[in-house]
Amino acid sequence: MSSLRELPSVHAVLRGLGIEAPSPADTHAVRATLSRLRSAVRSGEPAPGHEGVIEMARSDLDRARQAPVRRVVNATGVILQTNLGRAPLPTAAIAAMADAARGYSNIEYDLAAGGRGSRHDHLRPLLQQVTGAADGLVVNNNAAAVLMVLQVFAAGREAIVSRSEAVEIGGGFRIPDVMRESGVRLVEVGTTNRTYADDYERAIGRDTAMLLRVHASNFRVVGFTATPALEELAAAARRHNVLLVDDIGSGCLVDTTAFGMAHEPTVQESLAAGVDLVLFSGDKLLGGPQAGIIVGRADLVATLRQHPLARALRVDKLTLAALAATLQSYAAGTATTDIPVWRMASASLEGIHRRARRWARAVPGAEVVRGTTMVGGGSLPGEGVPTWCVGVRTAGEPGSVADRLRCHEPPVIARVADGRLLLDPRTVDPGEDSVVIEALAACLGADGG
Repeated sequence: MSSLRELPSVHAVLRGLGIEAPSPADTHAVRATLSRLRSAVRSGEPAPGHEGVIEMARSDLDRARQAPVRRVVNATGVILQTNLGRAPLPTAAIAAMADAARGYSNIEYDLAAGGRGSRHDHLRPLLQQVTGAADGLVVNNNAAAVLMVLQVFAAGREAIVSRSEAVEIGGGFRIPDVMRESGVRLVEVGTTNRTYADDYERAIGRDTAMLLRVHASNFRVVGFTATPALEELAAAARRHNVLLVDDIGSGCLVDTTAFGMAHEPTVQESLAAGVDLVLFSGDKLLGGPQAGIIVGRADLVATLRQHPLARALRVDKLTLAALAATLQSYAAGTATTDIPVWRMASASLEGIHRRARRWARAVPGAEVVRGTTMVGGGSLPGEGVPTWCVGVRTAGEPGSVADRLRCHEPPVIARVADGRLLLDPRTVDPGEDSVVIEALAACLGADGG
């Protein structure tokens, strides 16, 4: 039976790695390797030889030296892949972030007046222009926007929500839980599949602060259903002097039907229907950085801006710079060509097919197959656009092949479906095609499949 004494010391491993003057990080990585090996030996596994320990420590050290957040290539066929960071940023947004990060900025300095300014002033004109709202405010994500609006305008009172919209989205974010944390009492109306404007109106009482509509961003209820129009809810809210708040989630500012998709509610439509405040994300269909955006009535946004939570939930200079550049593309009318989300959605099938054929040539036996690119990110549930994928069937488990691609540098993330590996060019920037081809050749080429 292997003995713990067979394992070398930390100093011996460091010498074996050729590290004469180890940093604290080097020592920590080697200790972690030896700790893992001790646990394995105690459980009955054989101790590796000295050289085996050195190689394990070298691999661990290499991983420890890598940046924890790394670039990956998204070949999954999901445009807004939440696990991979949702929307890739436009070139202009990346340049704006680099410029803001390089030195100092006027984030809270009024260049015209020569005195203190407000970070909230930078995005207000752009939000007004692209949404048509009277005013707007940006916080660090849409969950924060929901929490803030509930706490500021409904704490200790009631908010009325359709039973079909008391939902849970990714990460365990549940509307009832957020309401409870905000000190708001949830009043559910209607049924799971059918809710009418009268249901809301009958539930309004002295303690009602708002009607809250929550867009069902990651699921659909189909069949025998009914949902009141926003205009009906706005009229009911006005009659009873309560707020109407619309959490639309995706932050869509363009007509999705132009891309062959189902209609996704837009910010402009909500405001035109008479909603008081509209809440949405910056990193979904808007195509910018993570942010929560609140637009609507000027008096309500001013109240939010002056609230202590505005400082607790504010965004930094890098987010402001990236979001401003993204919104400028909408203001200029160039969003569908500037913003990667919309470039991916609108890429021609012919071009996708051509790229897939080039990829497939790197792998013996690979074929080009039809597929669907999903939008993802809690936007347009179940909706996608046609695409062409590279499909690879292997002798072993396709998951193990996906693992090899995932361990490539940079990692290439594919998906497994119907017993084969699938890679979708639509969600890969054309400038990364060579990376995918190299990874396929290395992991699945003549000797790798």
